[in-house]
Amino acid sequence: MDTHRYVMGDPVSSHSSMSEPSNEVVEEILVEEVTEAQASAEATTEQGFNFSERYKEVIGKVNETLDKVDWTQMGLAFKVVGIFLAVIIVQILIKGVLDTINLLPIIPGLLELLGLVVVGRWSWHNLTTSEKRSEVMGKIQTLKKDYLG
Repeated sequence: MDTHRYVMGDPVSSHSSMSEPSNEVVEEILVEEVTEAQASAEATTEQGFNFSERYKEVIGKVNETLDKVDWTQMGLAFKVVGIFLAVIIVQILIKGVLDTINLLPIIPGLLELLGLVVVGRWSWHNLTTSEKRSEVMGKIQTLKKDYLG
């Protein structure tokens, strides 16, 4: 008596071995996979070709539009927006550099030590006598008056 089971929608007889498919089945599967891979490669090539053509068209249109703009007539608002975007990009870059430095095990500690050395040398050079301290306070007052009015 030959009983049938269904594996993924295909009937399989109970006396066939599930772990060892026949050579014919393996060949059929390989042929199907190769055919699918070739079709996929051809579709990708066509899509890649279409993408590059479309990319050139879009870039051409953008360049044409930008050429038509009279940049001398741009107002203060556009300058402010440009400066704002530049500041954001610079902040992102600085954050990336600092995060990279923090990943290195020794560098953050050495930078702290360097900061302490610089502050110590500046303090020794500018704050050891009352005359030097009064000069520093005079410079601070001058800067305050120049910038704050």
